[in-house]
Amino acid sequence: MDKLIFLDNGATSFPKPEEVYTFMDNFFRNSGVNPGRSGYDLCIEVGELVEDTRKMLTEFFNGKDHNRLCFSYNATDALNLIISGMLQPGDHAVTTTLEHNSVLRPLYHMFKYNGVEVDHIPFDIKGFVDPDDFQKKFKNNTKLVIINHASNVIGTVQPLKEIGKHCREKGIPFAVDVSQSAGKIPIDIEEMNVDIVAFTGHKSLLGPMGIGGLYTREGIEIRHSRAGGTGVRSAVRTHLDEYPYRLEYGTLNVLGVAGLHAGLKWIEKKGLDTLHTHEMKLTTMLRDGLINVDRVTLYCQEDLASHISIFPLNVDGFEALNTSTLLDVDYNIANRSGLHCAPLVHEQLGTDKVGGAVRFGIGPFNTEEEIQTAIEAVKEISEFSKKSNK
Repeated sequence: MDKLIFLDNGATSFPKPEEVYTFMDNFFRNSGVNPGRSGYDLCIEVGELVEDTRKMLTEFFNGKDHNRLCFSYNATDALNLIISGMLQPGDHAVTTTLEHNSVLRPLYHMFKYNGVEVDHIPFDIKGFVDPDDFQKKFKNNTKLVIINHASNVIGTVQPLKEIGKHCREKGIPFAVDVSQSAGKIPIDIEEMNVDIVAFTGHKSLLGPMGIGGLYTREGIEIRHSRAGGTGVRSAVRTHLDEYPYRLEYGTLNVLGVAGLHAGLKWIEKKGLDTLHTHEMKLTTMLRDGLINVDRVTLYCQEDLASHISIFPLNVDGFEALNTSTLLDVDYNIANRSGLHCAPLVHEQLGTDKVGGAVRFGIGPFNTEEEIQTAIEAVKEISEFSKKSNK
């Protein structure tokens, strides 16, 4: 079989840098103990790795207090902590139709079971939301604005600074899901007027699955929604209020933290700008190779300014799954079809009627040769569609 062309980096980055594999293997073999539970040297060393990674991530997001960087098990876990800890019955939240189910479903549950009002702001024809639309939705009981930074379906990067400015003026906390953007483009919470950022480790931060977290700016507090062990002050009956323990429960995924540490080191060595430039060069190549192909429809890819390397398409006459299966079986190209856990995006695009879209996600290890192969594959599928649908 031909070598797999992996264009599903929107789901998870693969492969990881060799340094990540090596570091995780050495760490688990030699240092796989539980930090913060004992005082022997190895336990302290592992605790130092965890704290160093907190500091690295805090600096990565331009936060100020590394103790307010809390680890979770993925972005969904972090977003649930934020939503359940910020909203109460009778509150109002504002989000967008671009969201992943990691935001949509917790908000829907708050609506259904707690009476929280939720407004969804639509995106325009190019895939962006209008910052002024947010202030039009603000109410006296608006307690949270929560959106993603970059769409996992169409790749558009939203104007956080302008949205955050409206939130700051009204004193409304602004939370951002950076699952797709962290590790691809700079995220400066001070410059962008962001109060809370939720991230995952296994996508463009190049760590393993099962690790993520959130950073909460000083002055913003998230209520407890869980309780458990912290390894410190065990006699206290209630869960601790101070960060990071406030939002961490039980044993951390320390192996995940180690992998995330190595991924961050690799990104730091390569440089965000260098990585993003490479990925967008390939995305532009893909766009230019397909934009005028008969029977191929692209979504929000005409202007790639303020985009990440997420690329959705369909071949007319085929369901998204059909195209995806042909790419996989006939061309050995890994891709993702369906609604991408973001149903409102597809409803607004109209792609829900054909089973969603085919998504290519370009990563740091993809090559021009692979992209050219993908272009030719889609062209051949479009010709096959033309013959099949006469």
